[in-house]
Amino acid sequence: MPTPQAILEVLKRVPYPGFSRDIVSFGMVKDIEVSSAGVTIHLAPTTAQQDVLERIAAAVRVAVEAMPDVTGRVEIVQAPPSAPPRARGPQPIPGVRRVLAVTSGKGGVGKSTVATNLALAFATLRPAIGLMDADVYGPSVPLMLGIDEKARTGEDRRIIPVDTHGLRVISMGMFVGEATPVIWRGPMITKLITEFLRNVEWGELDILVLDLPPGTGDVQLTLTQQVLITGGLIVTTPQDVALADVRRGIQMFRQVNAPVLGLIENMSFHLCPGCGERTDLFGHGGGAAMAREAGIPLLGEVPLVRAIREAGDAGLPIVAADPSHPQSRAFREIAERVLVRLAEAERVSGAPSRETH
Repeated sequence: MPTPQAILEVLKRVPYPGFSRDIVSFGMVKDIEVSSAGVTIHLAPTTAQQDVLERIAAAVRVAVEAMPDVTGRVEIVQAPPSAPPRARGPQPIPGVRRVLAVTSGKGGVGKSTVATNLALAFATLRPAIGLMDADVYGPSVPLMLGIDEKARTGEDRRIIPVDTHGLRVISMGMFVGEATPVIWRGPMITKLITEFLRNVEWGELDILVLDLPPGTGDVQLTLTQQVLITGGLIVTTPQDVALADVRRGIQMFRQVNAPVLGLIENMSFHLCPGCGERTDLFGHGGGAAMAREAGIPLLGEVPLVRAIREAGDAGLPIVAADPSHPQSRAFREIAERVLVRLAEAERVSGAPSRETH
């Protein structure tokens, strides 16, 4: 019987169909076994075209059987095709049609209040809305939505979101106690966000609202690297100290090619609950000026009113607690403007869109 090396030299003369190179130089020959029973050639497919693989196997058999010292059978073993390479870069979430990221340049501007009420407003306009509380260090969404239950998993070990007020919700607050601090390094945060994106049973959603932590840190980096963001919303207050950080949030979205759908000015002014007088506690016009500077629309001005705060503290946000309240209508108007902006962004990108109500 010939040696494996001698057989390999013969196989170097077997051409790869359609090319001048041989199958050995293509890396197809993985192993050659020689025994008294015969010869076994292990091939690794380099194509998914079955007819090409069959032609190569036949050519290998002919070449080896033609060798003068070969006795016994000649067996060709083809390894199963390797798994396709894992896709790189941001990927969509299966079943989720749009991903809307709500962020702020700094903390204390009421971003989570806006994100939660906005998600509830979307739920009055669209059939399937999710809310992912990605503000890992300050997960306030469960408190605002009155969620006491802990996260649970199904038989397939996928995380099941909580259904409440027409939303599917997941939050770090469902995994730790209300008074438990989250003191995690970047890699742990990255793993958690990945779990929320890829291992939650979101089902079919029209919009998944992401409540991001303030700033541009590990959570934002993980999200923008892993998921295709349909659009971003920036929440700010009118004063200069908040507006100075808005530019970084806008730039973050633009760096990952996510359209900035607009700016929402929260605590825009104070309305006296007694007389209804308006007072500009934090200045006036800052959000509108920043929107003009950035070339994005100002989607709405949300006043500082007691009803919004009381509803959130009670675990029943104002859009759910009192749909006819003027501020509930204000959030729905902002949601309608966002849907219009989403449709415009999808038309520009060529993605399918639905008409807004």
